[in-house]
Amino acid sequence: MRIQIFLVLMLLSQLGFGQVWMTDLDEAKALAAKEHHNIVLVFQGSDWCAPCMKLEQEIWSSSEFQEYAKDHYVLLKADFPRKKKNQLSERQQKDNNRLAEKYNQEGYFPLVVVLSPSGKTLGKTGYEHVTPSEYIKILNSLEVASL
Repeated sequence: MRIQIFLVLMLLSQLGFGQVWMTDLDEAKALAAKEHHNIVLVFQGSDWCAPCMKLEQEIWSSSEFQEYAKDHYVLLKADFPRKKKNQLSERQQKDNNRLAEKYNQEGYFPLVVVLSPSGKTLGKTGYEHVTPSEYIKILNSLEVASL
């Protein structure tokens, strides 16, 4: 069932319905390896973290970032909502907690982690009040800095 959902999401992304944010690290790593892209992992609190919401509005939702990302990154989101109406499934919450244990032990929000296709941390950043093109440069500099 999960693979069918994944395939539908991939099809929709190819049809231009915007960026697809994955929520499963193993699926993101498999896609990243296949496409030879790094993973952009975002830790956010979508319903309580003001800088997270700004990052969503100013960067992730921008057409400039979406156009660039579809050919350069696999996007992975670990959300930690607080409002009851936005609560995740128990399984998704456990998956996000495991991601946080490995990649966000400090508990920063938002935290953006650039990973290699194998899951190695290449660099970290957070919210920056910059343009989408400047943010893309920041992400790319993290990739280069790890070489």
